[in-house]
Amino acid sequence: METLLRLLQQDCTMPRGELARLLALSPEELDRRIAELEQNGVIRGYQAIVDKERLDRNTVTALIEVRITPERGGGFDRIATRIAKFDQVTSCYLMSGGYDLMVVVEGGSLREVASFVTEKLSTLESVISTATHFRLKAYKVNGALLATEEPDQRLPVSP
Repeated sequence: METLLRLLQQDCTMPRGELARLLALSPEELDRRIAELEQNGVIRGYQAIVDKERLDRNTVTALIEVRITPERGGGFDRIATRIAKFDQVTSCYLMSGGYDLMVVVEGGSLREVASFVTEKLSTLESVISTATHFRLKAYKVNGALLATEEPDQRLPVSP
């Protein structure tokens, strides 16, 4: 099961026949296992890894540390779920350490992300404080290297 999940995470577009061969399974058994993982909620969806720097549009990604007051009877879950439902939020994690949640937000500009933080996130009753960090460049996303090595264009120097 672990190998199947790892292979799907690396390339979910791999032809089923190739995937079945790598796992030494029949195509029918492979389909049954994948369907079971999907039905049990282990596999939540399939996504393309996008190198946003190659797109012709501006996007800003921010990682926001959020300290919150846990709710009686709900702990962190209720407020984390509420925050995760905002359209701007792409990921939300409960963390150990100096803050409680790590919230990943995308927007069209710094101002748009700042407006989200000041108007939506910080105004929630349970939110004590936030610290926003802006992503400058991505080198690896979900296991995929984005940085490609460019060939050296310098002219050779000889003594």
